[in-house]
Amino acid sequence: MKPTYIDHIGIAVKSLKESIPHYESLLGTRCYKIEEVKDQRVKTAFFLIGQTKIELLESTDPEGPIGKYLEKKGEGIHHLALAVENTTDALYEAGQEGIILIDTTSRKGADGMNIGFLHPKSTHGVLVELCSK
Repeated sequence: MKPTYIDHIGIAVKSLKESIPHYESLLGTRCYKIEEVKDQRVKTAFFLIGQTKIELLESTDPEGPIGKYLEKKGEGIHHLALAVENTTDALYEAGQEGIILIDTTSRKGADGMNIGFLHPKSTHGVLVELCSK
């Protein structure tokens, strides 16, 4: 597993409608995409800063992963996403290195990415997403 760059930072928010104008002002750039990922029960909004994206995550279901996260921890950084050549291969390599996996193969995520997560127990408390086009 060899990440090539930080693809994005995921931030859990209660409301995209309220958060998007705030981040547009803070970052000095416009939101370029809003997308719902139904199987993950989340709506996302993306901002581009150089090569790195900021992804805002709003739950569409209080029982979904972001809904549960917001209930437990409140708004804030949810995950760090690292770009890799091939998500499934990178997940396999991480597993071979003893990293606890949430996903053993890639799945479709927002913004046209293939994604998979590493468990925070193996990454010093940080939820790490691996992603590739």
